[in-house]
Amino acid sequence: MEDLLTTTREKLPPRIEGLADLAYNLWWSWRQEARELFRTLDYPLWRATGHNPVRILREIPQERLEEAARDPGFLRQFDAVTLAFERDLTDGHLWFPKVYPHLTDRPVAYCSAEFGLHRSLPIYSGGLGVLAGDHAKEASDLGVPFFGVGFLYSQGYFCQRLPSHGWQEAIYPPLQMEDTPLRPVMDPQGQQVRVGVRLARREVQAALWEVQVGRVRLFLLDTNLPENEPWDRTLTARLYGGDREMRISQEIVLGIGGVRAVRALGLNPAIWHLNEGHCAFLVLERIRELVAQGWSFEKAAEAVRATTVFTTHTPVPAGHDAFSLPMVEKHFQGYWEELGLTREAFLELGRLGGDFNMTALALRFSDYRNGVSRLHGEVSRRMWQTLWPDRPEAEVPIVHITNGVHLPSWISGPLGRLFRKYLGHDWQERHDDPDLWERLDDVPDEELWALHEDQKRKMMAFIRERARRRRISGEMDPDQVLAAGAFLDPEALTIGFARRFATYKRATLLFHDLERLKRIVHDLYRPVQFIFAGKAHPADDAAKHLLQQVYNLAKDPALGGRVAFIEDYDMHVARYLVQGVDIWLNTPRPPREASGTSGQKAAMNGAINLSVLDGWWREGYNGANGWAIESLEGGDEAAQDAHDAEALYRLLEEEVVPLFYKRDADGVPRDWVRVMKEAVRSTAPFFCTRRMVREYTEQFYVPAIEAARQRGV
Repeated sequence: MEDLLTTTREKLPPRIEGLADLAYNLWWSWRQEARELFRTLDYPLWRATGHNPVRILREIPQERLEEAARDPGFLRQFDAVTLAFERDLTDGHLWFPKVYPHLTDRPVAYCSAEFGLHRSLPIYSGGLGVLAGDHAKEASDLGVPFFGVGFLYSQGYFCQRLPSHGWQEAIYPPLQMEDTPLRPVMDPQGQQVRVGVRLARREVQAALWEVQVGRVRLFLLDTNLPENEPWDRTLTARLYGGDREMRISQEIVLGIGGVRAVRALGLNPAIWHLNEGHCAFLVLERIRELVAQGWSFEKAAEAVRATTVFTTHTPVPAGHDAFSLPMVEKHFQGYWEELGLTREAFLELGRLGGDFNMTALALRFSDYRNGVSRLHGEVSRRMWQTLWPDRPEAEVPIVHITNGVHLPSWISGPLGRLFRKYLGHDWQERHDDPDLWERLDDVPDEELWALHEDQKRKMMAFIRERARRRRISGEMDPDQVLAAGAFLDPEALTIGFARRFATYKRATLLFHDLERLKRIVHDLYRPVQFIFAGKAHPADDAAKHLLQQVYNLAKDPALGGRVAFIEDYDMHVARYLVQGVDIWLNTPRPPREASGTSGQKAAMNGAINLSVLDGWWREGYNGANGWAIESLEGGDEAAQDAHDAEALYRLLEEEVVPLFYKRDADGVPRDWVRVMKEAVRSTAPFFCTRRMVREYTEQFYVPAIEAARQRGV
């Protein structure tokens, strides 16, 4: 099998052949100096490829490479980046090897159905995947011994297209493997490593691919192989697609196949971290391995519990996967005997109500369990108390570790340079130190405001260019140009609402009183505009109806282009939005927002949150860093919506809009900038993955590694 990294390296002049190693390690995606290196190499290609170095090196003319290899300026830039790259891939300066030098030989295996690392590898759908990707990046930065296990989706989640009527269309373009940093995992005989998993009465093969994420290795299973039946080849085609039969088959391959993949690679993790219940079947495979070595089921189960971490992200019962008992029985026929169990005892492992519940299975076989915000921890203890009926709700053994975001991945380049200027050259290494951010007072208001205005104009240019390209390609009717944001005003107060479309997120709350909204957006001297983005799950018609409502309102001439919908929301679009909007709006029906990390990304870039007190904002809001929409407690949903919409309008009219347009003689909104600074100060050190991964390490990983040593697993 051709190794594209080797092919790429051979294309490059010897002096800069290290560009291939940089391109095939996603470390470049969160190191600004590495991004600027590829940007300098060929700026038009950087833009045309959606910031994809692998594709740049594949398409760039040979003459440009030869020219770069002779350019002293480019070579100085290349050498500096290469030095930083090599430094980050060694142990010397990293936190974990310094604090826990005796624990570096037993890694954490992190299993997730999706990983959001970069748009060039579309194996994510939204927040869960981006959180997994950010976790992996931070593990690399901290030197935590860590690798990931997931799926290589040949068609990804889906690309969103909105025709004139606004009913979302899902398009599944095939993944162009040559444009990704993927490499096949090869065995000593030169064959791609494969593992087998039994589904019902058939054997399915999965090949292994690897992605390098700084120091972290991510292994992806792929069933799109000639030896598999056609329907089994599609198991790793689409993320969250298909019916229940497809879903259980995927989760068996991910869980059981994931363990077998790790064994085939010769890795020996001390801990297994399950990111949601999709991969919960892996606990059964780990027990089966120990039983095969002569352990009793009880002893094996105890050892697996002691070395398993489980994170739940879903505060809505319907969001947890559950399968009928006959379906589980069909796929695990004979498997329970390898565990030393009867059929009935096996089904009890995951039984909740009348189904086999994946979250219940994971909770029962992990000693370390957490929700992803303080409020979500409370909700989770209430939801799952039935599994611990002898304990009061407050003592249910589910804690919380609040989600964070990988700050180097999401801070804009210009803002990072501003921080370097005023906070110190080492600000990024110290970004979880609250004292560092007190220096924000040294940043001149006019400099921060000018930078924010530049980022806002950059976002507007990006939106207009997307609309222009769609229009000239014939993919957009004239009446859709209005909805696409072509007439957004860079001077107007701009509010972003971008997230997965689900009914509980209440995307249409803003439009509860349309006439009142029109008065707000059309104010002659203080206009307001809104940018929406997000996808509805292809099977969620209720969410698609909400999306259609928003889109049709965006097309309405009566709103005058003050509402835009940016289609095909992904990490690339998200970066422009969180770095460019003035306000980040979030209106979920509490307490159904587990965390909401997009608001953290926005706040770190100086955007101000205007949000219901749910998820992370419940603990992040301090009264000076944004606005809280006080939601109605109790009552029916219609009454709650009316109350919350009124609270939103009142905040906009009486506080948000007046503060934004209050300018001094220099045109700087000093009071607004003060809130921006407080948003950054109160978010960056506390809601970053550096704090989050350290908490996982200190509260879960280190105790579990010690438990593994004591139990000999």
